[in-house]
Amino acid sequence: MHLAGTMRINSSGHLEIGGIDTTDLVKKFGTPLWIIDEEGFRQNCRSFSNAFHSLGDSLVAYASKSLCSLAICRIVKEEGLGLDIVSGGELYTAIKAGFPAQKIYFHGNNKSIEELTMAVRYGVGCIVVDNFYELELLNKICGQEGLTQDIMLRITPGVEAHTHEYIQTGQIDSKFGFTLPDGQAMQAVLTAVNTTNLNLIGLHCHIGSQIFEMESFRYSTALMMNFMVEIKEQIGYEMKVLDIGGGFGIFYKTGDEPCDPREWAESVMLTVREKADESGLKVPRVIIEPGRAISGPAGITLYTIGSWKKILGLRKYVSVDGGMADNPRPALYGAEYTCLLANKADQPGIEKVTIAGKCCESGDMLIRDAKLPPAEPGDILAVFATGAYTYAMSGNYNRLPRPAMVLVKQGKADVIVRRETYEDLLRNDLIPE
Repeated sequence: MHLAGTMRINSSGHLEIGGIDTTDLVKKFGTPLWIIDEEGFRQNCRSFSNAFHSLGDSLVAYASKSLCSLAICRIVKEEGLGLDIVSGGELYTAIKAGFPAQKIYFHGNNKSIEELTMAVRYGVGCIVVDNFYELELLNKICGQEGLTQDIMLRITPGVEAHTHEYIQTGQIDSKFGFTLPDGQAMQAVLTAVNTTNLNLIGLHCHIGSQIFEMESFRYSTALMMNFMVEIKEQIGYEMKVLDIGGGFGIFYKTGDEPCDPREWAESVMLTVREKADESGLKVPRVIIEPGRAISGPAGITLYTIGSWKKILGLRKYVSVDGGMADNPRPALYGAEYTCLLANKADQPGIEKVTIAGKCCESGDMLIRDAKLPPAEPGDILAVFATGAYTYAMSGNYNRLPRPAMVLVKQGKADVIVRRETYEDLLRNDLIPE
């Protein structure tokens, strides 16, 4: 069991978060229920910000793809972070939340004309250009709008981090970015500096997600700094910014050993400074983009246990009232989580069960071989570290309404995303006449 933030087991033997008994949250808001620990979320923001700022000029830009809503964008703004977005929808959410456009960094491998135009008109701080088509398109849009746009180039450095193949993004064979080893990245730099409406301020890379090895970050940072040196030597152009992306791993299951933000900061910032000193480069401003590492540990999901099934000599299935519709990660790429019974949190796990979702799919299994106290219909299952990529990736498969999301702090609970209704499922449906 891994309790983060304000989570604890209270005197009633129940799981508590934000100073509130989870069984009381269920009585008030129902299940499935996403819960975000505001203090935990804010502390994660500060841990990264303090660690990197203490070692030099840097900006932590929260990766909103992990969890994006009006309330979350507002908290990120209040904590003084930047914002990493990847779509018009995330941009619109940020702007409506009052997030300062100049601290927004727009990523993505296939931004539409509408999205790029929207970003330019809103005055986003930087657009991270992913390919030659986008470079030409953005330059044209800026010309039509009579504006100059700061950009970075996304570089694919050829680093294969130790992570799931679906979330590796730094290796050469990737849909993202300009590849470094074959000279494409240098050609992109040459093209960018000769555009009329774009201002190339730096380089970006992102080598993957859920990474624990600091050597991966040191190596990719060194590669990017070496490329900056090569650019200066060949064309006399010096970059002001190096964005090394995110991918910082968190605890999901036994064996996961996340590093302290200070270790990440040292692996990146000290490498940047060392390489700059060796080459005579000015030390660039460093941007990092943690998403999961901020939102993930701050969230839990509560489910109500319903039916169960025992297969003699094989396993026992325990079903909950959610599943792959509200958390597709286990079905999508085998993600693993830990859990406990929130209303029996002080009781030992003596029974091995597989937690099944309610979707009509054999692969809708949330957790395999979980050890729980004897589970009964009506018990409340808490799944940990679900603040990232659950709400963000959720859907309405089997016409299941999405759960509510509640923000908790010091005994107060506020709904920040309403529970969908059956009427919500029909709001865009039409029957032709």
